Amino acid sequence: MKKRKIGVALSLVLAAGTLLGACGKSDDKGDTSKGGDKEKAFSVAMVTDVGGVDDKSFNQSAWEGLQKFGKDNGLKKGKGGYDYLQSKSDADYATNLNTLVRQDFDLVYGIGFLMQGAVDEIAKQQKDAHFAIVDAEVKEPNVASVLFKEQEASFLAGVAAAMTTKTNKIGFIGGVEGAVIERFESGFVAGVKAANPDAKVDVQYAGAFDKAELGQSIASKMYSSGSDVIFHASGATGNGLFKEASDRKAKDPSKDFWAIGVDRDQADMGPDVVLTSALKRVDVAVQDLSKKAKDGNFPGGEIVLYGLHEDGVGLAAINDKAPNKDAIEKAVKDWTDKIKSGKVKVPGTRAELKNFSAK
Repeated sequence: MKKRKIGVALSLVLAAGTLLGACGKSDDKGDTSKGGDKEKAFSVAMVTDVGGVDDKSFNQSAWEGLQKFGKDNGLKKGKGGYDYLQSKSDADYATNLNTLVRQDFDLVYGIGFLMQGAVDEIAKQQKDAHFAIVDAEVKEPNVASVLFKEQEASFLAGVAAAMTTKTNKIGFIGGVEGAVIERFESGFVAGVKAANPDAKVDVQYAGAFDKAELGQSIASKMYSSGSDVIFHASGATGNGLFKEASDRKAKDPSKDFWAIGVDRDQADMGPDVVLTSALKRVDVAVQDLSKKAKDGNFPGGEIVLYGLHEDGVGLAAINDKAPNKDAIEKAVKDWTDKIKSGKVKVPGTRAELKNFSAK
């Protein structure tokens, strides 16, 4: 009898312990909802193309935007916050994207149209992950495609170049041929023609975004042929343009060797030679899209387009050393107003350029 009573008592103690344990677990879940798994900090990362994160241009602008988003939202660099992986060759693209997905980042960017194939491939494999690609379209429900009206920024750069040249010879250096760089080229040539019909543009492509020596070689030939303003849309290849311009200016300060930057304000690449830069605010787009995703408004399967209206493109300040700075600034403002109002539609392809008229 005593054994039976002891057994019943022990059962009651165990039952009470189980209930208390259940209550304790319930409380723990409540704590988790306040700061645990249910409110895990939003994390975001990016994969660079071969230009590298410090290319002074496209990738760097994206990374600057990601860093600002991270800091604005109290995130730390690294897993669970914000981060990047650098690609040394195109063979790294898919591997790097997969690595970031496995590290459980909520949003993974592929920076540059060179990554289109890799993003498409990995998005199909990792259907529960969210991706964004900059400068290309991937038609998958878990991918947001970020595009820019580069032609609007380069048109303004063309106006600045046309009003600065004394030789009526202007150069354009492209990286790898494709729709994005064609938009830069077409808009730039249209801007030059609109502001100075007598000026001619020498268009050449380096075939790479990471070959500064090629950029310098092309720039050298252009300057030697009489061009006094050169615009590049070639990523790190364009670093060679700035070196060539700076070297020539140092040797002969009396001559003009102007260079126009791209993507970010590249004035720091040569205070004596950088006239302005065609801004492509990849940093703004990265911050904006990351915020949308964080707030639960990820635009999967959609194209998000950034132009002058969205402050996604524009023109950097004109160099104070430009002889007609005030006139250029006034012209840039006038053309900006015309583009925003719809009076002028800037061509984004060579075919559109043929039929373009600013009148």
